[in-house]
Amino acid sequence: MSFFGELISTIFEQRYHQALSEEVDNRTTFDLCDALLSSHGEVSGTALARNLLDRYRAMDLDERKAFFELITHKLEIKPNVVTKTLRAYQEKPSKGTYSAFAQACEPRRQELARRLNQVPGATAQLVAMRKDLLGMIKKRPDLEPLDVDLKHLFSSWFNRGFLVLRPINWSSPADILEKIIAYEAVHAIDSWDDLRLRLKPSDRRCFGFFHPAMADEPLIFVEVALTKGIPNSIQDLLANDRAEIEAKDADTAVFYSISNCQVGLAGISFGNSLIKQVVSDLSKELPSLKTFVTLSPIPGLNRWLRSNDSHGERINDHQKIAAYYLLNAKQPNGMPVDPVARFHLGNGALVHAVHAEADTSVNGLKQSNGTMVNYLYDLEQISLNHEQFVSKKTVVASDAVSTLSAAAENVGV
Repeated sequence: MSFFGELISTIFEQRYHQALSEEVDNRTTFDLCDALLSSHGEVSGTALARNLLDRYRAMDLDERKAFFELITHKLEIKPNVVTKTLRAYQEKPSKGTYSAFAQACEPRRQELARRLNQVPGATAQLVAMRKDLLGMIKKRPDLEPLDVDLKHLFSSWFNRGFLVLRPINWSSPADILEKIIAYEAVHAIDSWDDLRLRLKPSDRRCFGFFHPAMADEPLIFVEVALTKGIPNSIQDLLANDRAEIEAKDADTAVFYSISNCQVGLAGISFGNSLIKQVVSDLSKELPSLKTFVTLSPIPGLNRWLRSNDSHGERINDHQKIAAYYLLNAKQPNGMPVDPVARFHLGNGALVHAVHAEADTSVNGLKQSNGTMVNYLYDLEQISLNHEQFVSKKTVVASDAVSTLSAAAENVGV
């Protein structure tokens, strides 16, 4: 479409939206949803979608809950139709019978979300909408089917092919830098000076995934320290008076903080792709880098100790008990209890080293008595480690960590 064609279309859409806003004030929310789902015109559909989003934005918490109830229960699949169309497809497989079955299996609320998303800026609003929904689900499990639908759509909309990796540095726009401060979830950034020390030095890097529909909102970001050797303390790594090195002199890249930014995208995995892409980019930029590790918290350790009181009584060596926990504390499904361990082991890393007194912050002491862990990304072993973890739930660890774990076990953990 030409520039003038787009301009005329935009003006017409804005006037239509204004007129429609006055018209729909007396319509129920469900009537608006039904009208949007029945609409065939692009301009009228966009105007209806914008009105619905505007109405949602103005709702209070109880009204939003009622909206979720409405679209969960009134825009549901019809099981009898699903059964009927499945039977027809089984009896006579064809494009037509399969299409009818597929259409019957998709609740109308999925199409509603797609049509809402035709409004510029709607993707971010829908992500925020799911954040609201997730805050209600614990007390309202009947709304879970709606979350399944939104997560299904977001998994497609935010797949790796649409994500853009961008470096974040001290020269990045101020609104992006403010969000890095706000979204940092592992090691709090206390001030702009603190942020500068993480982004400006030559031996520091930060990368984030962005989506074209949310260009100013990071989805996830990772902070990287370039070092000589593998660090064993976050306070040393982030010390104000540390000795800066030239990036070209570093032999190790340390992923010391990974933060998911959008609560509404919970369950949509970005971290695996992010780490792989950053490793690839850094390897090309700095051929001197030979080692890729994390310096990670152990967020579930003390919670696990509290649920297993005897462990804390029998051994007070934080390294040993942490090593045992990382290698042996499992969920009923056989996966590690610790969420950070599940993430990195699932990406193909191995448990490389455990360090006591590595995070003496209030949060570090609260989570794990200050103990931290290095997960090593051995580029030649990532695929094998991943397969062992996924297929056999094997936690691959260095000899040093295995020895620490065995020592804990020997004293009766």
